Amino acid sequence: MNVNNSLTRWFPSRIVAVLSCASAFAFVTSLPARTDEVLRVGVATVDITPKKPVTLSGYGGRKGLSQGVHDPLSARAVAFGHAGTRLVLVSTDLIGFYGGTAEAVRKMILAKCQLSPSQLFLCGIHTHSAPTLALEGSEAHANNIEYTEWLTQRLVGVVCDAMLHMTPVRIGFGSGSSPVGVNRREVFMDKAGKPQIKLGRNPNVLTDREVQVLKIAHADKDELAAILFDYATHSTSLGAKNYIVSGDVHGLAEQFVEKHLGGGVVAPAFAGASGDIDPWCRVLPEFKTVNSWIPEPVLLGTLLGEEVVNVANGIQKLDADGPIRTAMKTVDLPRKPIEATQTKTARILSPFNLTVGRVGDVAFVGLGGEVFNEIGKAIKTASPFPHTIIITHCNGAGSYVPTRRSYDEGGYEVKTSPYLPGADEQLAQEAVRLLQELK
Repeated sequence: MNVNNSLTRWFPSRIVAVLSCASAFAFVTSLPARTDEVLRVGVATVDITPKKPVTLSGYGGRKGLSQGVHDPLSARAVAFGHAGTRLVLVSTDLIGFYGGTAEAVRKMILAKCQLSPSQLFLCGIHTHSAPTLALEGSEAHANNIEYTEWLTQRLVGVVCDAMLHMTPVRIGFGSGSSPVGVNRREVFMDKAGKPQIKLGRNPNVLTDREVQVLKIAHADKDELAAILFDYATHSTSLGAKNYIVSGDVHGLAEQFVEKHLGGGVVAPAFAGASGDIDPWCRVLPEFKTVNSWIPEPVLLGTLLGEEVVNVANGIQKLDADGPIRTAMKTVDLPRKPIEATQTKTARILSPFNLTVGRVGDVAFVGLGGEVFNEIGKAIKTASPFPHTIIITHCNGAGSYVPTRRSYDEGGYEVKTSPYLPGADEQLAQEAVRLLQELK
């Protein structure tokens, strides 16, 4: 498929902008790396809302095309630079990058922007109400293939834009808490009286409720540039019966923060370790508004967004220190025998990519799959950095990584995971080891 032709059909008014962005690519790749010791950040955002009906991601039983848009989808990029090194975080209002799309999209961004593999964190917020990404030659709907090609150009452009506009900044970290997420591994008794696990709500099990916030302010004036935040929950307040496009909990929280703060502040969200965490209100069929009812996705997104703003307002200590360092590794986690897996999800053989980075005393851990929240907490506890932000659905789609204990309990995540018990411990150990190498 000709990407330029599809762009012309969808956005004839943006042809000039696309050509300008292409020129910017050449400008970026011709720039020498800065070698001064000043911490610089560039932020950018771009709309990625589908303009045609598409199949939505996340639920295998949902076969029809989308029927409208509740709230726009965006991609947000934050590019850090210090002493000639870079780190770029990209948050997309998508489920993630499945079916080989992570490799394809990353390859394009890395080439156009001259980044090394470890310098790019390409992430999805894990909304289940966004387009399914698909490559040419797949069995996906033609609109989804066209959308993915268009999206790739948009993501290259937003990274390019962020890197072109890096200015001196100061950053500060803060931590809060939110009840939006809850353990979803609900216990019930089967007909034989034996305990089983189903997807539901289990508030008796503690989860990681931390809201992690990175405040980024311009160094030469008292103005915010960005509020980066991370929270551990699936963005699945909307279920398989919903056919309306939405960023769900994380996406609506992003929009709340940006609208509340104003001034062009960019608020990229990231999904923390939430393989076993769902929103308190989950898999609903629609945005219910009858009799002044507040739709649950809006309610939960606003609740999370308000905590992000409260935490950001409380961050007083801002620094302009480096260094920036990054590392990346494909982790060979122990896998179940192929014949033992029962679903298409379990047969995914995508590599599990582990990406780490630091900006001063703040570390980032990008996990290429869905890990249980205990794994994220273990990494944060053992990290050599005072602040460690755990990001999932990052640079790949390596499926569920449950805890060793959960294999005895069973449940959806254990059944569909391609990994054997002990994969969680190996992953946490590798993450901490890479973090120690960044010190």
